[in-house]
Amino acid sequence: MTTKELSFNDLHIAESDVWRQMGYGETIPDRRVTDTTRQIMDETAQVVKPLFGYRVLKGEVEGRLLRVADKELQVGRTIATQLVKAEAFALFVATAGREFETYQQEVAARGDILEAFITDAVGSLVAEHCADQMETHLQASIDKLGWRHTNRFSPGYCHWPVSDQQALFCLLGSAPCGVTLHESSLMTPIKSVSGVIGLGTHVEHEDYACAFCNKTDCTLRKR
Repeated sequence: MTTKELSFNDLHIAESDVWRQMGYGETIPDRRVTDTTRQIMDETAQVVKPLFGYRVLKGEVEGRLLRVADKELQVGRTIATQLVKAEAFALFVATAGREFETYQQEVAARGDILEAFITDAVGSLVAEHCADQMETHLQASIDKLGWRHTNRFSPGYCHWPVSDQQALFCLLGSAPCGVTLHESSLMTPIKSVSGVIGLGTHVEHEDYACAFCNKTDCTLRKR
């Protein structure tokens, strides 16, 4: 499994990204929000250790299923359509890390609702931007093959059951990047992203995955 630890600066998260994640759109919020955002981002930069990992395996798409090794992932028709031309698949996890989870708990204990809200937004962005960096690293590793990659897809989106996290983590190995899975299929640290990416000569990456997904409240659509 290929893994890499990043710094907060590697993620290129802007204050405006945080405000957008909070629901402000392109509007600049009031001074308390902007000052608190800078504070939380500064504190996060001191503690966070984002980490990603991926494993490339052969597999095949049949109908609404993705078969990889001895596991069947019920990715559904929408995702299967995007993966069907792939020659291999990258299974991945990206996380803000346990250090950030501890920090988030400390912020919550302060009792300031605004700080907690901003910290939650920052954590979501750390995980997503870490996954963005994973895609860049992955593409560099397959350039020599003349391959491209699809968008990344995660359980819980586009009708892919969250319960398939169990099969996915079996393929990724025990606690990949320190991320563990509960019986409910939720991850710890909670600010983590996992899923699959199709690789190959004939696959395509859409600029906006929203073109083939009807979910309205995800991070990518906000971005």
